[in-house]
Amino acid sequence: MKEIDWANLSFGYMRTDYNVRINYRNGAWGELEVSSEEYLNIHMAATCLHYGQEAFEGLKAFRGKDGKVRVFRLEENAARLQSTCRGILMPELPTERFKEAVVKVVKLNERFIPPYETGASLYIRPLLIGTSAQVGVHPSSEYTFIIFVTPVGPYFKGGFATNPYVIIREFDRAAPHGTGTYKVGGNYAASLRANKKAHDLGYSCEFYLDAKEKKYIDECGAANFFGIKDNTYVTPLSTSILPSITNKSLMQLAEDMGLKVERRPVPEEELATFEEAGACGTAAVISPIERIDDLENGKSYVISKDGKPGPICTKLYNKLRGIQYGDEPDTYGWVTIVE
Repeated sequence: MKEIDWANLSFGYMRTDYNVRINYRNGAWGELEVSSEEYLNIHMAATCLHYGQEAFEGLKAFRGKDGKVRVFRLEENAARLQSTCRGILMPELPTERFKEAVVKVVKLNERFIPPYETGASLYIRPLLIGTSAQVGVHPSSEYTFIIFVTPVGPYFKGGFATNPYVIIREFDRAAPHGTGTYKVGGNYAASLRANKKAHDLGYSCEFYLDAKEKKYIDECGAANFFGIKDNTYVTPLSTSILPSITNKSLMQLAEDMGLKVERRPVPEEELATFEEAGACGTAAVISPIERIDDLENGKSYVISKDGKPGPICTKLYNKLRGIQYGDEPDTYGWVTIVE
């Protein structure tokens, strides 16, 4: 294999040596299988292709200064996948089987885990799909769970830097009692037009308001929103937002720093009062927000006056990354060390 340019990795797919798979048949999960094949052989009438019985997760493995490999909060990803399974009637993969698969695939692809000082990581993508052939709309009887990995650089090219966002009103990512709280591909398909429009207008990402009243901040593209003001970490409470594991972690760290944490509806006009704000998720960790424009109402909420990440966002980002790479103590048992 040619040498990997670790420092200049994009957030994209690169072939690695192995993926792992577990099949569900006759009401039970089978044994873990190892494959070096990148392709799937599935029936053309599989439920994942026709009725969207598909769920995925995203997590990362990091190589520390001490050479150890750490996977961040994998039990939380297992729990979120189980929640998605309940939401779209797929069998739940037990946490210990999820963990077994994650640890196995990371070990098998150890040579693709970027070195400590590069700031890159190994992205882990679990996928669960309905595979039995059906034409009627009902849940599959067979499923395939797969995990592949790929080394990735920062999600945004500039790394930890402020970005401009735009509120897009004409599209909704998810309905209030739809699939927004589950990590299913359909939510991302629903975001593609708004995302393209935001990019075409020169923004890094789109912002959604709540689908029902178009009054409250919902999600930002593929990430959760948080704002900082009056020593308080504020993040939206909504029935259509994916519960971000990064956001959950940041809320805990914010509390540890002495900030108050509020999860509640955030009206759009409140954007004018935040001292700092960010979009957070596995891919970017925190993408600090420079400003949020509402073109339809001719408003621009400038959050970072000097165009730089604020002190609290910076502190939270450094703390979380420190735990992921093993530079900070893991007081909550968030990290799994792959021996």
